[in-house]
Amino acid sequence: MDFKKFFERFESPEGFVKTTVDPNIDGSTKAALNRKGNILFNTGDTEGARRIFLTTGYSDGLSRVGDYYKSQGRPLDALKMYWIAPDRTKANPIIQQLSEIIRHFLNEEVADE
Repeated sequence: MDFKKFFERFESPEGFVKTTVDPNIDGSTKAALNRKGNILFNTGDTEGARRIFLTTGYSDGLSRVGDYYKSQGRPLDALKMYWIAPDRTKANPIIQQLSEIIRHFLNEEVADE
């Protein structure tokens, strides 16, 4: 199996980005940004909403973006949003699926030897 080709479909130009949990934004600015992010998300601008939610650390918004990514067949992007949120309830099933895929590849590699 060509592993590089298999995993290329999961690549994101942004990769995984470490963010702070507590951004240095005052409460009224954060609330205004979150409202703007919700408007963007509800009107279909998921990427604009994602940028705002990452900036503010809005966990519910990040989780909803993760749900959107998951519905679009983008599990690694969904996992990234769930992990940053942090929403381990939604992240854990994806981690379990990835673990099973890795386990399958390892078993396949051993069988080929």
